[in-house]
Amino acid sequence: MKHNKEGKVWFITGAGRGMGLNIAKAALAAGHKVVATGRNPEQTTKAIGKTENLLVVKLDVTNPADAALAVKSAIDRFGAIDVLVNNAGNFYAGFFEELSMEQIQSQLNTNLFGQMIVARAVLPQMRQQQSGHIIAISSTAGLVGYEYCTAYAASKFAVEGWMDSLRIELAPFGIKTTIVNPGFFRTGLLEPGSTLWPEGAIDDYRERNATLRPFWESMNGKQGGDPEKLAKALVTVADQQEPPLRWFAGADALAEGERKANELLDQTKSNRELSSSLAVEDAPVSA
Repeated sequence: MKHNKEGKVWFITGAGRGMGLNIAKAALAAGHKVVATGRNPEQTTKAIGKTENLLVVKLDVTNPADAALAVKSAIDRFGAIDVLVNNAGNFYAGFFEELSMEQIQSQLNTNLFGQMIVARAVLPQMRQQQSGHIIAISSTAGLVGYEYCTAYAASKFAVEGWMDSLRIELAPFGIKTTIVNPGFFRTGLLEPGSTLWPEGAIDDYRERNATLRPFWESMNGKQGGDPEKLAKALVTVADQQEPPLRWFAGADALAEGERKANELLDQTKSNRELSSSLAVEDAPVSA
């Protein structure tokens, strides 16, 4: 990992607004160079402001050609990419049966395959320099399932499984990984442009929809977490010599992480004797 006086080069997806915009500003303020990517470069430039250490590049994370071109532009300008922040994402809210399969596939395309596509574009350069740090923005919904979050949680659980395996594959190249689990932060995720609703309607869900949809809509702009504080803290985390494999962002995320850990422990104890009795008769006895 580069630790020169000029700082590192950060490549951030979804940097035109929301959490990605806050992360870009925080990294610049800390003296790093930033490649801020988004679907609308003009919007991104306007939101951040022009500065010598900033490169704004158009990037639709679901488009491999966009990703390859964005990475090439970053390396041409700054010579390397040290930190990749896979932040771009959206939220298909609603009951599983009311979401169409096309919507669910679109959720996975953005939140999972988008992260994979960008990482695939960045990794050859990181392997070559034998250093780097990939940060995946997940969610508490990457650890815990919630009503109305079937598609979103599926995408974030998948990101976590991919990253947890990828870290082992990348360790020999000196490349670090961090999964970030934010709780409720006042970002753009619940704004109309980022939250999408089901195409279908099933009468059995009508009553719960009447309560749940207004709840999610009312949460927009009222979340308890400060995204500017998250962004500054993430820069601190990324600057650590040995960054954590997982970082919980927010007191609510910490509480959910602990709840999930305890739930898993309880589940290992349930039916433990039955679970332990399934080996073939001549299997070696484990220590």
